Amino acid sequence: MGLLDILLGRTKAVAPDLDQLFALPSAAVTLEAAVGFTPTGQGAVCFATVEGAAFEQTHREVQALLDADADRTGPPVELTQDDYGYSWLVSRRSPDELSLLVNDLHAVNSSMEVNGFGPQLLCSLAGFQEGDRRLALVYLYKRGTYYPFAPLPGQGQRRDNALELQVKAALTNDLRIEQDLGRWFPVWGAPGL
Repeated sequence: MGLLDILLGRTKAVAPDLDQLFALPSAAVTLEAAVGFTPTGQGAVCFATVEGAAFEQTHREVQALLDADADRTGPPVELTQDDYGYSWLVSRRSPDELSLLVNDLHAVNSSMEVNGFGPQLLCSLAGFQEGDRRLALVYLYKRGTYYPFAPLPGQGQRRDNALELQVKAALTNDLRIEQDLGRWFPVWGAPGL
């Protein structure tokens, strides 16, 4: 980064570090101890859809790879699209198989990146619950950081900001937490949450 970048307030982009996903299982232990949330066994990778045969082939290969797991129980990996036009590849595992879910999320991100579609990756999330309350730990691909997203139960789009800040404080030593709260984007209706 040069002097002109510093004067103009430009910062060097953080390179994605997909290995940060492997910190989720240990963070889940801290999360349960601190606020009582446990894994749901659901997670998803969000990406901007691109038209074209190469992109279509890549996400079909990833889906087939994950579905080929002989130990997978329950429904196969599913591709959905949200109301905003983004695609989500959703994986479901048993709640006690968070490590396998993380492997799935890592495989999707890695395959997309290797095939040249890294710029389309937006985020990955893993779902947690405590009673009827839901929480997602969202990994921002382009920032290499996590943030908690806690929608309030019931109708409407409201967040439990106090819980999100409590989770941030609890997981600071376990995950690379996004410090800019303006980047804690809501992922309303995200599959896997």
